[in-house]
Amino acid sequence: MSQYVQLALMPLIGALIGWGTNLFAVKLIFRPLNPIKVPVFGIEIQGLIPKRRLDISKSIGEALEKEIISTEEIIENLASEKNKTEFMEYIKNLIAAKITAKLPAIIPTGLRNSIATHISSVIGQNGNDIFEEIKSNLVTKAKEELNLKEMVEEKINSFDLKELEDLIIQLANRELRQIEVLGGVMGFLVGIFQAGITYVLM
Repeated sequence: MSQYVQLALMPLIGALIGWGTNLFAVKLIFRPLNPIKVPVFGIEIQGLIPKRRLDISKSIGEALEKEIISTEEIIENLASEKNKTEFMEYIKNLIAAKITAKLPAIIPTGLRNSIATHISSVIGQNGNDIFEEIKSNLVTKAKEELNLKEMVEEKINSFDLKELEDLIIQLANRELRQIEVLGGVMGFLVGIFQAGITYVLM
């Protein structure tokens, strides 16, 4: 094989080594899924994510609750002006219908409708205060019983390791591919540099 062919192959070999190294490194993020003991060296090998799943799920849960969205923000979004109007209208109609249905049949229909209309009117006049009180109670109850951090932790930890791997690959497939390609590009450039140095020294 001529020296020039060897020089030309250097970037290609470098690209292959760089791509293969990064591909192997990406695989080690997930594999092996279950710990493998190496008796001679007394060490245990396991993929980064499977090994640290509990810590990762805890960190994601804390970040979600502290940095991304809180219980209060969820309630605030649900209690927007649009939703408030629709909610109070629903409450008024529901109460009016219940009153009309529950009042004794001996009461004239016109009187029953008047009672239902009056109560609906009272609710409408005090709707804002009623809604704010309900929202306040919901926030308090949610703080006591709705723990987003624990919910996220439990959800992530409930995944089978293979399911968790598939989910992460699905979410970050493009970025993982870029890491592999970048290894090939860097290896190719290093190979060109080596070929250049070798050519100068020939």
